[in-house]
Amino acid sequence: MADLKPEQIVALLVPIIVIQVGLMIAALIDLERDERQVRGGNKLVWALVIVFVNLLGPIVYFVAGREEA
Repeated sequence: MADLKPEQIVALLVPIIVIQVGLMIAALIDLERDERQVRGGNKLVWALVIVFVNLLGPIVYFVAGREEA
């Protein structure tokens, strides 16, 4: 298996980073809405999950964290 060149590594990582940041921003904006209800009732905990659990945090929030009004 050939070694990857630095520009190839960057080309692989940039889309992942863009998706990660985009999901995090979308989840935090949704969480900040006044009418948004979350499971457990604690938005601070969900904010920490979104920010510190990398790619899975925002996904978990969107799938399981939100409660529909």
